[in-house]
Amino acid sequence: MLEHAINPVLAALLYVTFLQVPAAELVRSLRAGRFLAAALVVNFAVVPLVVAAMFAFLPADQAVRLDVLLVLLTPCVDYVIVFSRLAGGDSRRLLAATPLLLLAQMVALPVLLVAFMGAELTHIVEPGPFVEAFVVLIVVPLALAWPTQAWAARRPAGRAVAHGAGTAMVPLMAATLITVVASQVPKLDGNLAAVAAVVPFYVLFLVVMAVAGLAVGRLFRLDVPAARAIVFTGATRNSLVVLPLALALPAAHVPRRSRAGGLTKPLAR
Repeated sequence: MLEHAINPVLAALLYVTFLQVPAAELVRSLRAGRFLAAALVVNFAVVPLVVAAMFAFLPADQAVRLDVLLVLLTPCVDYVIVFSRLAGGDSRRLLAATPLLLLAQMVALPVLLVAFMGAELTHIVEPGPFVEAFVVLIVVPLALAWPTQAWAARRPAGRAVAHGAGTAMVPLMAATLITVVASQVPKLDGNLAAVAAVVPFYVLFLVVMAVAGLAVGRLFRLDVPAARAIVFTGATRNSLVVLPLALALPAAHVPRRSRAGGLTKPLAR
């Protein structure tokens, strides 16, 4: 039952996130060419190289390897904005880059999965879940956030609603993570060892990408807040919008399914 609540709570989280940045500033931030270029480079050039260096050392289980790829190859586009802001990063530019990062991962992920896992995945990865995630988690929250901003600019009631929504960001983030974990952990069926085996790779990835993110920020001559946001977008992984794709993998190929990062049986050949 909790699976059906994942998209609504995530959409609500993204709605209040988008609400924090005025539409005009969002459009203006999209003109920040160096920042956007740095975000694309760190996520879709540096990250695949780091993952490729670790790939041969991952557990041999093909399903676990697929899990790790789904986690590490997809940049977070939701709660990373909150984390970046708390750390003093340029969360507004990162927020403006969210639609671009999501579109880029929709295009890049199938190509990267085939490159790492082989052509047998071409008939498994379908665009439907990506399109659904883009509409439900990006288009709809944006379409609701902008009218709310206009309402808040004209009416006290609108300002009260916008302020109340802003204070709900952290509780919504917690509700999203709790909903995802509570709905998927029971599906592990005692296979926690298989999941725990990849934790060191995630820790190593985090350390490497923190250094790589700083290097990319310096390469593009970004100021400190923007460079800090690049570190966060490079290191923060497992986009929750990829969860529908993980759950949509055919049972014939992945007999047991859980959250991206929790598939527990080998792919059928």
